[in-house]
Amino acid sequence: MKIENDILIPELARLLSEGKEVRFTPAGVSMRPFIEGDKDSVILAPLNRAPQRGDILLAQVQTLCGRQTYVLHRLIRIVGEQLTLMGDGNLAGTEVCSRGDVIGVVTRIENPKGRRKMLTRGYLWYILRPVRKWLLKIYRKIVLPII
Repeated sequence: MKIENDILIPELARLLSEGKEVRFTPAGVSMRPFIEGDKDSVILAPLNRAPQRGDILLAQVQTLCGRQTYVLHRLIRIVGEQLTLMGDGNLAGTEVCSRGDVIGVVTRIENPKGRRKMLTRGYLWYILRPVRKWLLKIYRKIVLPII
């Protein structure tokens, strides 16, 4: 069952604020190849420490047109209180938020069979930005038909 973000995310935030972990299945392809939207599940925990580069964060961000939305993206840069996020499947786009906009941090990723997937910091993948387009194309052609 698909639940709209405007209903789901505030409930996730409430549970996380109570110190609980939550599991949900994100949609979209922006975190491909590490998180497959509508297939993989992520386990979120409250961010009870300083955010670190490489963390995958659920955060509220403002779009270019000024609308608030939610993203589950990797933290690529920290400047003071300003956090810059980027989806692993994105070629260039980033979002900016503050520490207070972070709802939770991914602690585990599981495939549809419940097996844990490797949770990396994404450093090498970030360095590979110039060739991501081709790597993602290969992934879509070879790996996706298998899973």
